[in-house]
Amino acid sequence: MVGAGSRYETEREAGISHFIEHMFFKGTKKRPSLMAISEELDAVGGDHNAFTSKDMTAYYAKVDSRHINLALDITSDIYLNSLLEEKEINKEKGTILQEINMYEDLPMRSVGDIFERILYRPNSLGRDVLGYKKTVSSFHRQNMEDYIKKLYLANNTIVCVAGNFADKKTIALVKKYFSGMHKGRKASFAKISENQKKPKLEIKFKKTDQTHLVIGNRAYHENHENRFALALISIILGGNASSRIFLEIREKRGLAYRVSTGVEAYEDCGYVATQAGVDHGKLEEAVKVILEEYKKIATKKVSIKELQKAKDFIKGKSVMGLEASDEVAMFFVGQAAKNKKIMTPNEIFAEIDKVTVSDILRVAKDIFKEKTLNLAVVGPHKNGKKLEKILKL
Repeated sequence: MVGAGSRYETEREAGISHFIEHMFFKGTKKRPSLMAISEELDAVGGDHNAFTSKDMTAYYAKVDSRHINLALDITSDIYLNSLLEEKEINKEKGTILQEINMYEDLPMRSVGDIFERILYRPNSLGRDVLGYKKTVSSFHRQNMEDYIKKLYLANNTIVCVAGNFADKKTIALVKKYFSGMHKGRKASFAKISENQKKPKLEIKFKKTDQTHLVIGNRAYHENHENRFALALISIILGGNASSRIFLEIREKRGLAYRVSTGVEAYEDCGYVATQAGVDHGKLEEAVKVILEEYKKIATKKVSIKELQKAKDFIKGKSVMGLEASDEVAMFFVGQAAKNKKIMTPNEIFAEIDKVTVSDILRVAKDIFKEKTLNLAVVGPHKNGKKLEKILKL
């Protein structure tokens, strides 16, 4: 995992982090094609892929523990020795432009991008990871080499191995394969200034079968002391099939098939939000119901039983998730990249257990304020006046 993502890009570089991720699978000196890279892992039943986020890019492989040498060899090879051939870059432009088009046709995804745009633009954090068609079409090898030189540094890279392996031997392998990396000065990004004074609304008109919405409030950065209480609040509100908003929106009123509440956190900011897909004519009703639940949790203490249920849910989901070695790797590498301290699951559970009903009320009051409320909508709507009147807590 490398500390390189869309928020490190300039406007001219918009989308280059994601483009580089694609290019790393196009061939190396040792393995000159996508086929050459893939067939070695396919031959042992292995899996490999990558992803780019706003602040990180990760490349991973999962194999039978007997093939750990192969996994490290291939992963380090694409990470350090990719060819970045101009002809392949030009071909990949078409692929990524179609990826942009694909997500444009998925309002369930694009509404989340609009929500972050409301919160964070003109900061780069408010820009889609894929970038713009104009910038993607403009990239050349030199642009990528310059960006890699700036961010793909030894002191900006984390290698994580999880599973059945011998510690000393594996550390020696990591040193062997990644020893050629250079250190340098880490790139920085413009921090978010949280100074919202009134609710914000953005509607994207699109002829869809459903209206998609994301509504929520600015919250805390990823290492904030209140993050454990906020995580529990999101579970109580809309984290599972017995949560408050799920029951109100889906079970009692039949307004949506899919509705959920979650938390997103970055180094310097974060938010809590609820997403749903509803009938066009039920948009205002759905927004009202969600806001009522926000108001309720910020004005009345939850019961001890409900809080305990949320704690047990988080712990149970975490334990089940960590049964897979790739999830264990993501759990620890994510913390190593973002958190000041790497915590074990039991240490995290201990912090969750400390949260009281008074903490839930205190944090909810701090978060769910009218002035920090934001609503993003995608659907066949042109007039937002009704929604503007509703956006009051």
